Amino acid sequence: MIEERVKAYLKEKGFPREIMTAEDSTATVDLAAEVLGVSPERIAKTISFKLKDDSCVVIVSQGRGRIDNKKFKQAFSSKPKMLKQEEVAEYTGHPVGGVCPFALKEGVKVYLDINLKEFDTLFPAAGNAHSMIEVTPGELLYLTNGTWIDVCSS
Repeated sequence: MIEERVKAYLKEKGFPREIMTAEDSTATVDLAAEVLGVSPERIAKTISFKLKDDSCVVIVSQGRGRIDNKKFKQAFSSKPKMLKQEEVAEYTGHPVGGVCPFALKEGVKVYLDINLKEFDTLFPAAGNAHSMIEVTPGELLYLTNGTWIDVCSS
């Protein structure tokens, strides 16, 4: 099960916080914010893209962040092409609505938009549409082995 893979990954990284599980769905930014009682901006959404070489990258942004096409093309020499719903689990290892920015399939590169640094803590999904974990931007960087990037507009 994917959530077990995420738990094992957190344990391997020595990360002390537990995954939170909600009865209600947290599959979208608005649903997650409502369940947690936080502003939508504090939800760390993970968006999956296919580049022209057929590789996959994920961009993690604050919940109201939008991909800026010009910035994305400049950063990746490729137009932003989001994965189709049926491709997401195949490329990332996580289902739509629960794409976790860590414990991804091997080879998926993670980029963290600088807009995440505006918050003390954020809530990314943790492997399914009912789970999340609270992290600081620095912890998210550590857990994802990601790279800071500026490709979103808020």
